[in-house]
Amino acid sequence: MKPTLSQSDFSDLIGLLYQGALEPQPWQSALPALREALDAQVVSLVLRPPSADDEGVILNCVRQDENVDNSHVTLADPNDWEVSAYREQFFSLDPFVSLPLDKVIALEDILPDKDLVTSDYYLHYLKPINLFRILGVDTSEPGGMLARLRFSRRASEPRFKATERQLLTLLTPHLSRAIEMYAKLNRMTSERDLYAGAVNQLSVASIILDEQGRMLTTNAVGRALLDQGEGLSLRDGHLHIEGRNINKELQEALTSIIREQLHGETSMVRALRVPRPGGRSDLGLVVRPVPASQWSEGQVSPSAAVFISDPDLQESTSRPILGALFELTPAEANLATLLARGLSLAQVSVAQNISQHTARAQLKSIFAKTGVSRQAELVRLVLKSVASLG
Repeated sequence: MKPTLSQSDFSDLIGLLYQGALEPQPWQSALPALREALDAQVVSLVLRPPSADDEGVILNCVRQDENVDNSHVTLADPNDWEVSAYREQFFSLDPFVSLPLDKVIALEDILPDKDLVTSDYYLHYLKPINLFRILGVDTSEPGGMLARLRFSRRASEPRFKATERQLLTLLTPHLSRAIEMYAKLNRMTSERDLYAGAVNQLSVASIILDEQGRMLTTNAVGRALLDQGEGLSLRDGHLHIEGRNINKELQEALTSIIREQLHGETSMVRALRVPRPGGRSDLGLVVRPVPASQWSEGQVSPSAAVFISDPDLQESTSRPILGALFELTPAEANLATLLARGLSLAQVSVAQNISQHTARAQLKSIFAKTGVSRQAELVRLVLKSVASLG
């Protein structure tokens, strides 16, 4: 058995719990340390329970053979039999679920050993992997995420002692707060990716700058424009426009917006046109402030956002979604999309290899279904629809 944790070791363990919410593979450092601290054969963290239609998220750390170098051991393979069999077959049989929140409980507290050894869960799952003793705690966060932490030992090993239960009790509030951090970060990341995806679908470049005017992030469209280097580029991390006068306008706009942000003043949105060589269409560029958090500070906080429209980029209108929105046939949705792209009806006829008579008939049907009566209105309707987000 492991000796009682020192104050320093306990502090390190708490730190790993919080660090786990930020790691690429959640709690990859904390779980091995927890398993070691409670001298368990296996420690499992269930972040999302499995179901008939969902594998769930189960993180496992298993004690390695003493003859194996454990210095780089983190988490077990999620495809190992122990994890895959549990989520696919035995989760529904597990008697050790739905525990009272934040209360440390051992399996023998709710299921005596004599009853456990006759259960299907033990005979078909625990016994084959040589596990018997289980200590656990369930905790949740305000958004509804439920986490289940479990420690398991073999039948030949002793029950979890009162001191070990007390250790887990002391760690539980920190685990709960770490889970809350993890859940909030996950939700924020999902929302960010959703909005970023929508901007990408609209073929708009977005470039986020910090308080020094250096680029923090950009989306795929922005990266492509910068890589082309035609009219717009990065120099030492700063956005640069070819042409002294227009670049001076950009730098003055950025400096003004960032300064006004730092002083809590109202910032005006600036708009510029960026000429490009080779007869390519000018880029449209808008600079606007990024709303600052009351507590944000430092030189790496988002301060200005630059949005860039490239007229040469084809829109990404989804024909199936456009058809579903207005009950258009595939041919009608295709014609409407090409008109929105700037083609004339004659050009659409050639592109689609149809007669102008057929094209006019399709356009008339589209007008009837969408409620517009002019081609310009149809183009505006298509461009403003959610079809571009599909």
